[in-house]
Amino acid sequence: MNNKNNIQQIEHNVYCDESCHLEHDHQSVMLIGAIWCPKSETKKISDDIRKIKVKKNARGELKWIKVSKSRQNFYIDLVNYFFKTPALHFRCVVIRDKPKLNHDYFNQGSHDTFYYKMYFSMLKTILNPQNKYNIYLDIKDTRSQNKVVKLKEVLCNNVFDFTREMIANIQHIRSNELELLQLADLFIGAVSYRNRDLGENQAKVAVVERIEKEIKQSLCSPTSLFNEKFNLFIFSPSEVENE
Repeated sequence: MNNKNNIQQIEHNVYCDESCHLEHDHQSVMLIGAIWCPKSETKKISDDIRKIKVKKNARGELKWIKVSKSRQNFYIDLVNYFFKTPALHFRCVVIRDKPKLNHDYFNQGSHDTFYYKMYFSMLKTILNPQNKYNIYLDIKDTRSQNKVVKLKEVLCNNVFDFTREMIANIQHIRSNELELLQLADLFIGAVSYRNRDLGENQAKVAVVERIEKEIKQSLCSPTSLFNEKFNLFIFSPSEVENE
């Protein structure tokens, strides 16, 4: 008898976003991250986030770039909600010293090849062969559809999901349509802010410090691989080149 039939399969939704992902954007870091939770919890969580928005009179899409003094308490409330909600999880891969990436040697001369490697690195820790996943990506540019096709190919081949049973769906969607995708933007923005050593916006600093208080460490440091609630992986090109 197939053991898989004896295990209850849980369907998850994974909401992915990225920051400073372009090759020549003059940024020193690149980030790829995701919020995920059981699909059965998504409606309640989305409703809860909307209620927080109404309570704080916060209109429109929640985004890291909108964090300001007048909205500081609203965004801290969202951070608090994330950490008190067991169903919610976050993982982010931080690529440091992006200009030092040696694509010619490691990535067949292609930034895109590296991009998909990092996306796979971010997602592989989330994916469990016993479960099913719907993966949603924020629309960033006109190449989004091609990215979806390529990413599904990379994921299915690397996790041996040739029957497409584990990865049920990968699609792009606009962030203004999903609160959970917006929440991913918020946390990735906070990690990016700290790793770029910025500090001009005191409201953003307050949000960063609230997260760091919860995880009991800096957003510039990797977490334990086994930390499923808030997981950070730091990738440094120099480390690879010295192996």
